Amino acid sequence: MRDQFMGQLKELHENMIQMGNLCEEAISAAAASLMERNPEQTNKAYQSDEQIDALERKIENLCLQLLLQQQPVAKDLRVISSALKMISDMERIGDQAADIAELAKYVADSKLPSKEHLQKMAKEAVQMVNESISAFVENDLEKARRVIEQDDQVDALFDQIRMELPNMMARSEIEAREGLDILMAGKYLERIGDHAVNIAEWVEYSITGVHKSHEHQLWEEDKK
Repeated sequence: MRDQFMGQLKELHENMIQMGNLCEEAISAAAASLMERNPEQTNKAYQSDEQIDALERKIENLCLQLLLQQQPVAKDLRVISSALKMISDMERIGDQAADIAELAKYVADSKLPSKEHLQKMAKEAVQMVNESISAFVENDLEKARRVIEQDDQVDALFDQIRMELPNMMARSEIEAREGLDILMAGKYLERIGDHAVNIAEWVEYSITGVHKSHEHQLWEEDKK
């Protein structure tokens, strides 16, 4: 019975890694389409989002099988329940990457320096997603906590965008639509960073049994 559980747990880990990789691809493709007009990268972000949705359903089914057939307790139960929470955050990451790709058609030709901040934010977000999923698979508490700390860098970059753009719009250096679209792209990337933190906090819970998430607040923001 335990061998069967471990085999299914290995399958869960493999699927989680695959879903994390798709999230990274979606973020990278969306960011690339922001920097220059690139329909191939835009479509890649959309396709990755669709694959993420399909994989979410697959992992949900696997977790439900584990809960019903194996009836796990203690740490085993925390691992599976955490995985269910984590895939919800990854699904939102895919959605927000697709939203960024949608904005690309309006800002791809922009030469604003603020776009460089977006590129850096995307790079940080990709690393955070990668490390948070790696922390789950490797049962690595310190790695999860480093992801949580790394979110400060994403927030700082977004703060720079928020300070620069309103002043430029006030001086009529850029059109309001261009500035608002770049600001919105930055907000989506900031939320992706928050979802990566959420994932890392579920990893922490799966290991320690303690959870201190701001998940409710984050999901309420996503609904706006």
